[in-house]
Amino acid sequence: MYLYNEREQQLIEQRVEQYRDQTRRYLAGEIPDEEFRILRLQNGLYIQRQAPMLRIAINYGLLSSRQMRALAQVSRDYDKNYAHFTTRQNVQLNWPELEKVPDILADLAKVQMHAIQTSGSCIRSVTSDHFAGIVAGEVEDPRPWSEIIRQWAALHPEFAYLPRKFKIAVSAAEEDRAATQVHDIGVHIVRNDQGEVGFEVLVGGGLGRTPVIGKQIRPFLEQQELLSYLEAILRVYNLHGRRDNKYKSRIKITVNAMGIDKFRELVEAEFERTRGGELRLPEAEIERVKAFFKAPDYEQFDGDDASYLSELEQDKDFAIWVERNSFAHKVPGYRAVTLALKALLKAPGDITDVQMDAVADLADKYSFGEVRSTHEQNLVLAHVKQSDLYSLWKALSELELARPVVGTLNDMICCPGLDFCSLANAETLGVAEQIQNRFDDLDYLYDLGEMKLKMSGCINACAHHHVGHIGILGVDKNGESYYQFTLGGSAAEDASLGKVLGKSIPKEQVAEMLEKILSVFVEQREEGERFIDTVRRVGNVPFKERVYATNH
Repeated sequence: MYLYNEREQQLIEQRVEQYRDQTRRYLAGEIPDEEFRILRLQNGLYIQRQAPMLRIAINYGLLSSRQMRALAQVSRDYDKNYAHFTTRQNVQLNWPELEKVPDILADLAKVQMHAIQTSGSCIRSVTSDHFAGIVAGEVEDPRPWSEIIRQWAALHPEFAYLPRKFKIAVSAAEEDRAATQVHDIGVHIVRNDQGEVGFEVLVGGGLGRTPVIGKQIRPFLEQQELLSYLEAILRVYNLHGRRDNKYKSRIKITVNAMGIDKFRELVEAEFERTRGGELRLPEAEIERVKAFFKAPDYEQFDGDDASYLSELEQDKDFAIWVERNSFAHKVPGYRAVTLALKALLKAPGDITDVQMDAVADLADKYSFGEVRSTHEQNLVLAHVKQSDLYSLWKALSELELARPVVGTLNDMICCPGLDFCSLANAETLGVAEQIQNRFDDLDYLYDLGEMKLKMSGCINACAHHHVGHIGILGVDKNGESYYQFTLGGSAAEDASLGKVLGKSIPKEQVAEMLEKILSVFVEQREEGERFIDTVRRVGNVPFKERVYATNH
């Protein structure tokens, strides 16, 4: 993974001390609330319903075991012994004391971590595929390019005060696990007809109040000009994006209002003006960054490990876990393992300090000291030998991190909702528990097949409910939490926005309504169909008729 040089480390440490002084002056009454609000957001600190919330950057989802241990220690020293992994591949502390945040940032800086640009109207931390570098058929590893973008975006003086927040995702595989089509900019690493590797660039995607699928702005961009082109897009947006209305300030609104052809024309003109300049990437710099992401020292295997095959045959629970929670690796004899942060009746994405320390140890023992975070609020050990899977499974089972639900209904994505977030309109964690209680039969979940359930507590859509196979949006009705369902969304390569099923329902009816929806799917599906396939084929009407029949 990328390691900071002396200058970069010094920059982060200086930023911590700068914020320490800003916090001191604020607490002394020398900085007014509104001015400090901008400063704290620049350092990842929100004021939530119960306490401040600190969002810590995990750039493109990549952590070392040392960094995981630091997160565990920080949660013990400054929080309530747990952390929360988000759909942005970042991690949040929900209970830090405002005056101690500079100390948290100082401790994180020791392991090359920070909270810079995890909030505010700037370029946020870059996200990518959590299986980057290990997927067969991947054009090339997207992490070096994610790192190059991060370095360009970090503390960029021209883009520190954009009209609104700005998110970039990078992917290189046929299956899009980075949700690139619902980002402000999506970067696909592709190969053109001549066999050259470059980028397809999408622009104007996003969720929230106005969900939009991104549009292609350039089918192929040469590697050396990546930053030049991204800067051209940002400059056009910075100039033309609305600042008079925060609900209309995202680039998706600018692109739709202007039209993609006109927006492309302005970007290409800016690009032509600056291309070939100082932002053109020298081959030596590309290779320098790529060197940080070279493949680990894998062992060579001719075929499947005999003991592994025997364990699969003899232990059904282990075999189920391998099928559900592990992923094919491009190197024979290895698999990637997903650690499900979806313990029964616990908030999705939460992990304790004890679990984090244990995961760090397991990463050292089984996966070259590397941990990855995912968009689905899980963790990944990406390089596990088949011969180690059984012992790893046993260890994860003791830690309550081996629940075999990955890709099922109970692998739901869920924001903290009204319990924590000051922006939320409705509770989510209690509803997630209600769903888990109702659907606790694993055989039934497996029979349903792939299912992406995503639930947000407000229209800001932090849980990406618009692109869930089943999306649930919490809304407020006279002080009561109600829930609106959408069906047919996807954040993958077949990206689509879910369609509203009907009127919202009260909290106590959510699991019952979900059960009715699933009963229609079981009746209507054809051989081999996923839930989303059936919805796309038959539409919402059969589901709506079943769900709302008692109200007619």
